[in-house]
Amino acid sequence: MKKFRIFAILTMITLLTAFVTGCGGGATEEKKAADATEIIIGGNLELSGAVATYGTALKNGAELYFDEVNAGEGVLGKQIKFKVLDNKSETTESTNVATRLITQDKAVAIFGAATSGNTMGAMQVAMDNKVPIITPSGTALEVTVDPNTNQVRDYVFRTCFIDPFQGIVMSNFASNELKAKTAVIYVDNQSPYAKGLAQFFEEAFVKQGGKIIGKEAFVPEDQDFKATLTKIKNLNPDVIYLPAYYEAVGKIVKQAREIGFTAPFLGADGWDSPKLVEIAGANPLNGTYFTNHYSSQQDDPIVKEFVEKYQAKYGQIPDTFAALGYDTAILLVDAIKRSGDATPEKINEALAATKDLQTVTGKLSVDEQHNPVKGAVILEMKDGKQVYNTYVTP
Repeated sequence: MKKFRIFAILTMITLLTAFVTGCGGGATEEKKAADATEIIIGGNLELSGAVATYGTALKNGAELYFDEVNAGEGVLGKQIKFKVLDNKSETTESTNVATRLITQDKAVAIFGAATSGNTMGAMQVAMDNKVPIITPSGTALEVTVDPNTNQVRDYVFRTCFIDPFQGIVMSNFASNELKAKTAVIYVDNQSPYAKGLAQFFEEAFVKQGGKIIGKEAFVPEDQDFKATLTKIKNLNPDVIYLPAYYEAVGKIVKQAREIGFTAPFLGADGWDSPKLVEIAGANPLNGTYFTNHYSSQQDDPIVKEFVEKYQAKYGQIPDTFAALGYDTAILLVDAIKRSGDATPEKINEALAATKDLQTVTGKLSVDEQHNPVKGAVILEMKDGKQVYNTYVTP
């Protein structure tokens, strides 16, 4: 009987302890969040693999701004902790990274991925957990809008312009500045980014009276493009539109010049990488043009200040991905300030309400489809250097 009484007392103590802990569990978690001295932003970036220069530049740009914020007063009295993981330029790994950052590291927002495909690999995890995800450079239309339902993805945003705008800008340039009447489109058949750009370029070019006289495709694993390029050369187009990432672009342009194809190549922001000249060579890239988000040569005091700060820290001229990384960090910090409590839901509401935010790549407002309203630049390659050509407003 005595043993039974002792056992009953111990059991009651255990139950009471569990009850008290259970009743206070939610409050404890909220208190932990309120008492935390850091706000964790998760970085889901391509630090290795096919587009590693994108992720590295984005990371550098973001860290430059977060360091500036932390060196001051922080945000909401707290420090930003930028926890970056490598998605290896793979869609499946991007999903895994997002899952870890949200469920284990408790990130209040996800920064990245760089490409449209890798962002789409991660965004379902973010939406299921109601954590905002911002791609600095994923330009495909379906990133923020479901193409099957035309519904805006509530927790997905971007800092870059979208493919319809980019495709139309380059089409206008081809028609009006280069006086092109015919074009061939050569596209990465596995890239939503590339296929979207090709579609919008074609629609705009035809609308302006141009003619698409050929369409060809490749896959990222291809190495020898000369058979297709010979076919394109025989069509004798005024321009060739090549919306792809820098590794493929470098190989294609180099091989095109080797077979004597001299027509201008036109491209998009995926061209922007220091590796492009290394792969293609400086001379083969002469007479090529691409749309981009900014130019380090712009005569703008905000751009000049950013370039100076970036050079001082990293010893190199910042490319467009570095600028977009910096701008995305600005956007996130601004939204966290306006959220008042740094919870994912409040940050998400603040992101959607962003208006006239000054960034390196221009003033940024978020529209009803979670896209920024901003301009674009056109760059020309001359002797291995990017040369600022013009700025185009929306």
